[in-house]
Amino acid sequence: MPTSFEYEFKTPLYKGKVSFPTGVYINGQFRDGSDGTTIDVFNPSTGQVLTKISEATAKDVDLAVEAATKAFESSWGLKAPGAQRSILMHKLANLMEQNLEELAALEAIDNGKTFNWAKNADVAGAIDCIRYYAGWADKITGQVIETTEAKLTYSRHEPIGVVGQIIPWNFPLLMLSWKIGPALATGNAIVMKPSELTPLTALRMCSLFTEAGFPPGVFNLVTGYGHTVGNAITVHEGIEKVAFTGSTLVGRKVMEAAAKSNLKNVTLELGGKSPNIIFDDADIEKAVNWAAFGVFWNHGQTCCAGTRVFVQEGIYDKFLAAFTEKIKSINVGDPFGESTWHGPQVSQGQYERIMGYIKSGKEEGAKVHVGGERHGTEGYFVQPTIFTETKPNMKIVQEEIFGPVGVLIKFKDEEDVIRQANDTVYGLAAAVFTENLNRAIETAHKLKAGTAWINCVNQLHNNVPFGGFKQSGIGRELGEYAIHNYTNVKAVHVNLRVPMNI
Repeated sequence: MPTSFEYEFKTPLYKGKVSFPTGVYINGQFRDGSDGTTIDVFNPSTGQVLTKISEATAKDVDLAVEAATKAFESSWGLKAPGAQRSILMHKLANLMEQNLEELAALEAIDNGKTFNWAKNADVAGAIDCIRYYAGWADKITGQVIETTEAKLTYSRHEPIGVVGQIIPWNFPLLMLSWKIGPALATGNAIVMKPSELTPLTALRMCSLFTEAGFPPGVFNLVTGYGHTVGNAITVHEGIEKVAFTGSTLVGRKVMEAAAKSNLKNVTLELGGKSPNIIFDDADIEKAVNWAAFGVFWNHGQTCCAGTRVFVQEGIYDKFLAAFTEKIKSINVGDPFGESTWHGPQVSQGQYERIMGYIKSGKEEGAKVHVGGERHGTEGYFVQPTIFTETKPNMKIVQEEIFGPVGVLIKFKDEEDVIRQANDTVYGLAAAVFTENLNRAIETAHKLKAGTAWINCVNQLHNNVPFGGFKQSGIGRELGEYAIHNYTNVKAVHVNLRVPMNI
């Protein structure tokens, strides 16, 4: 029998028992991994083992690809009309909604994010994403292209086939929905690897896939480590497209491995070091609130986090004072606490990585203005931290920390801040705060980033594309743009009366 997770939540915000298998999910069934080994999953709030999951291997990836291939050829892909795919996706979204609080509780205990954020942002957003793409499923169209009256020429957008998807640990369920939404809508079969740190919501979703009535093999989940399962997905010749969300370092490895196998289609949503520019005519109170949200949302574990906060010199001192008070008011603690806004980091390894960056900032001469230490005595909690008096070449200024650590930087004018903001290998997102609309738009256009927010941060919508410039990735998530990642375009030429004289 495969491993299972059984737990009873007894918190003020959620009470209930959960029980579901934690084996690999292949061809509509749970089973142990091929080698019978397991991986410990930890509760980041306590540092204690929460449960065990099956450890998949390359053999399990082979079995998953075989199941996905069979499903694609027999009951999915071009064998399942878009309207049918749409109905099943809507059923899945409805089941997610019926289990919304359970999914939020699983996300909170597994990842460390607060229950309220998980419920109102992550799970709600995931449900909306599936419904959005369910609406696309019967609207995948090509074009009739005029050439000559002697020919009928048209294009078709056909599903690629079996696609591999590797999702991160920071938004486990939301990233799952971003990946499966466009893939299912276009008729692809999926082999997915969740993070071994946060697999629980993905595993719970497997049962919902079965309950919704998806044909066996359309969605397969293989739980394991990146260097084994992730690599096996990337190099497998039966997988023709791979989508990865994670660090730029690993993204490079995915792209290299995919190129060396069967030159599969690759989309990458990678890291960031987003600038947040606050001009001296900004509404300071609003800018402070949004800046805090930009740095500390999801405990800083956000690829688009606005961790480089640039403040114009005329309001720097006033902003710093208000920003300091805002940060000190952030409630760090139990993810199931009614007033908690900031929970623990996801793992011991991530906690140590963040503390290493804080140490580096101190050693390189930056000033810890707020925070900079561990919070509490158990679990993986880090105080919300802001550095001042930094230099452009410091690691804390240039490298993605992926934790609740930001830097506050003074700038002189527009030319100065645009130069500093673009001085990064990343280009995922950016933000601008000003009451001058012309300045806002002109600055947004000059920033080298895939998303530019004006007088807000971290605003995402299922119908708006999201992705990066430079080393922040290739391709786009969300919206119609994501649909294009999961189809092959075929041109068909029909001879009506074209003569051939040899």
